[in-house]
This record gives sequence, C-alpha cells and structure tokens, in this order.
Amino acid sequence: MPQLSWYKREEDLTRAALTPYRLLQPVSSLSYGEPYSPNMLIEGNNLDALKALLPYYAGQVRCIFIDPPYNTRNAFEHYDDNIEHSQWLSMIYPRLDLLRELLSKDGSIWITIDDNESHYLKVICDEIFGRANFVNSVVWEKDAGRKNDTDISSSHDYVLIYARDRKIWKKKRNLLDRTEEQKKRYKNPDKDPKGPWRQGADGTAKSGSESLRYEITLPSGRVVTPPSGNFWRFSRETFEKARLEDRVYFGRKGDSLPVIKKYLSDIQEGIVPKTWWPSSEVGSNQGARRDHLRKLLPDIEPFATPKPEQLLQRIIQIATNPGDIVLDSFLGSGTTAAVAQKMGRPWIGIEMGKHARSHCLPRLKKVIDGEQGGISEAVGWVGGGGFRFFKLGPPVFDENGCIHKDISFEHLAAHVWFSETGTGRSTLAARDTFLGSHDGIGYYLLYNGILGDDSKVGGNVLTRRILRSLPKFDGPKVIYGEASSMTQEQLDELEIIFKQTPYDIKA
Repeated sequence: MPQLSWYKREEDLTRAALTPYRLLQPVSSLSYGEPYSPNMLIEGNNLDALKALLPYYAGQVRCIFIDPPYNTRNAFEHYDDNIEHSQWLSMIYPRLDLLRELLSKDGSIWITIDDNESHYLKVICDEIFGRANFVNSVVWEKDAGRKNDTDISSSHDYVLIYARDRKIWKKKRNLLDRTEEQKKRYKNPDKDPKGPWRQGADGTAKSGSESLRYEITLPSGRVVTPPSGNFWRFSRETFEKARLEDRVYFGRKGDSLPVIKKYLSDIQEGIVPKTWWPSSEVGSNQGARRDHLRKLLPDIEPFATPKPEQLLQRIIQIATNPGDIVLDSFLGSGTTAAVAQKMGRPWIGIEMGKHARSHCLPRLKKVIDGEQGGISEAVGWVGGGGFRFFKLGPPVFDENGCIHKDISFEHLAAHVWFSETGTGRSTLAARDTFLGSHDGIGYYLLYNGILGDDSKVGGNVLTRRILRSLPKFDGPKVIYGEASSMTQEQLDELEIIFKQTPYDIKA
C-alpha cells in the first residue's frame, strides 16, 4: 500500500510507543456534579493523555470525534494553526496510532478537516486504520454564506469516517431518525388498513426488455400496455404478487396506470445517512459561535470556528447508543463533551493548556446545570450528571525503569493488566491481588503491601505461604512480585510464570 514520506517519519512511527505512561491525577476542586461520574475532562498534552488512558480504556471507546488543527496557515487567537506540513504530519500520526488502540471492535473515528490536509490525512488513516475500514467522507456545509474577498469562497469541511472493523461497525451503526417532512411523503388516499404508503415501483420507463411489455387489465376493465418505446417498471411476476397482496393502486377510479405500494410500516425505521450535510440540518460554525456560545458564555471570547452541537448530535446518534463511551482528544470549546452529556453517553475530553479551564470547564458546568442552548430542547435536556477534572501527573516509571514512588496499587494493576492482555481495566476495579483471567490465564499482582505485609519476605514476595493465601484460579497463572522464594521447578510444576516488578513490566 502506498505510504506518505515526510521528515522524521521513522521517528514518528514509534513516537506513540515511546511516549511514557503517566498518571492521571484528579483535581477535586475543578470537578463538578456527581462525585463518581465516569466523565473525564483532562488538561494536558493529548499524546501523553491518550497513552495514560490506554491501560483503562483500550478497546472500549465506541466513538472518537476529533477536530485537529487544519494547518490553514492562519493565526487563530486560541492556537497556532500555522504548522509546517511535515510537523503537522508528525503531530497527527502518533495520536491516530493511540486513538486506534482505544477504539472498540464496533467503534468508529470521525475527523473534521479541510482541503489543506484532507488528502494527506486520508493516506495516513488508510495506513493506520486500513483502507478496508474507510467508511466515507462527509461534506459538511460549515458556512451557508459567501465570502467575496477570495478567488473561490469555501463553504464546506470534510468529516473522514473510519471504523475499527467496518464489517462489524456496519451491523452496529444506527440510522438517522426519519423527519416529519419525510414521513409526510407517505399518504393513504385509498384508506388502506395497512397504513400510509408511497409508490415503490410505478408506471413506465423508457428502457427495458420486451418481457416488460405485457397487458394489464385495470379494475375499470380497460386493458393497457406501455406506449411504444416504453416498458413497465416491474416484471409480470412482481406485479401479480403485489396484486394478490392488495399492494397495487390504480387511482381513485381504478382506471389509472398501476402503482406498487411501499408501506411506511414495512421500511426500516430510520434512514441511511448521506454524505452531504447542509448547515440547515446540522448547524454552522458561525451559528455555534454567535447564537450559542456568545449567549452561553458572554464573558468568554469563543473559538473562531466552534463546531455546532447539531453536528455532533448527528455523529453520536449514528455511531453510538446510550452508555457508549465518546472521546475527543482535541476538545476545543467542549462541544463533543456537552453533546455526549446531553445524549446520555459517558465521555472523555482532552484539551491542552488554559482552554480546558477557560472554555471547557465553565461550559460543561452550565451543561450539568441544565443550560438550554444547542440541542437541549431537541433531546429534552434538563441537566444532571457531572464530570471529574484531571491533570497529567508524573510518569509511572522513571528513567531507570523503576516504579514511581507515587504509583498506587490500582494504577500499577491497570498497567500490568494492559501489558499482558491489551485490554483496559476499569479504574474502579476491586483492589485485589487477583486481577482477573484472560484467555484461560489468571493474573496476580503483589505490590504496595496489598496483603497487609510490607516485610521483605511478606506480601510483595511470592512464597508458598503467600501462594496459599491468594484467590484460587484453576489454570496457568502469571504472578508479578518483587521477588520469589520458590524454585523454577516448583513454579513450573504449579503452572506459574513469575515476573519481577518493575523489570518485567512493559513500560
């Protein structure tokens, strides 16, 4: 498969792997609402934050939306969007690398971009997610107006869509709700007991085979055939079957050319999304800025091109169900988190620097309090829930590979579990030496006095006495500890693989 080449590409391919795992430290004074909310607002470098999330959320995020810098060579007030092209590629590649690992098997990622980098982004995404997992490219009308100070006025952005596994995602994705206008296309002029219908196959066409030129006797008794050079749009078998099922309409007087009915009750409940999303349906940049954010936060200057809540509502509706995790690692003004909250989806938002506190925090507090802008009325939002604020802490391992002194049992357990299984472990998992089983193997961790014994030959060292006290698991075991007093022969006999902390923990 063709690949992009850029300055320092080889370094960028391993940048995600070499990024150290860091702690996520809660800031209780900036958290809001329900104290045990699963929602996370993270302040800090998104590459480090994504790596910190892996041990807990790998393979668990159903929908990722990101609105990365477009590299438009314009200076924005809130961030520098003038990144040299190769630097932009160096920035985006390792982040997409980590984002893929966070996606669930039925998950999808949605990326807004414009023509400055869209084609390069497509090639990179093909490499990371696989060409077969490209779903489509949506054209979003971001601005219904016209700019006269340029050669051609740009009115759209793209939304690139990739699935972790498109075959799985296609079966799980949702349809859009049918609008009232679309429902009105179904009529019931003959008071059919099966309900409203519209024409499925009707009348004649100007192309076809001679088998589609046959006589039909109307209820009025008149016999009709298509005019010369025309053909019925349906075969004789299809017509006769529909007539037996009373699904053919011949007009009010029974003397019109036949129409085969397509009932509203028989079609799929929703509609398949199209690739053209007009601003009249999903909002615009300026609408979000002028009509929502300026009114919601009058004392805070909004971003120049915030995404409208209606746009995120459509994406989240297609990609998730209530309870599915939504993640945005370029949170900006907080739109993704706000919409996910209103739609009943747990969310994780990452934003660098002061904007996490200056823009996201006050907006999300108002959402919890029940603000009525954006999609609130459409989804019946009245407030509730909460979020926890986090900042990036020290690395889990220091430069010598030793476990940082501030690492708790729960943090190390998550890293051990992830390094062994490649799956996330809930931060609320039980504080137990037995971490769980995966693919028929049981995993244990002896660390930080978990057994209440900090002596050298105590709870962090595997002995026969300690082994007898551990929760039972019938099968092969992997046990992490500071040391083992058991011989290799004894370990082999008991189907135990012993791994020493910190040296055998993959960092």
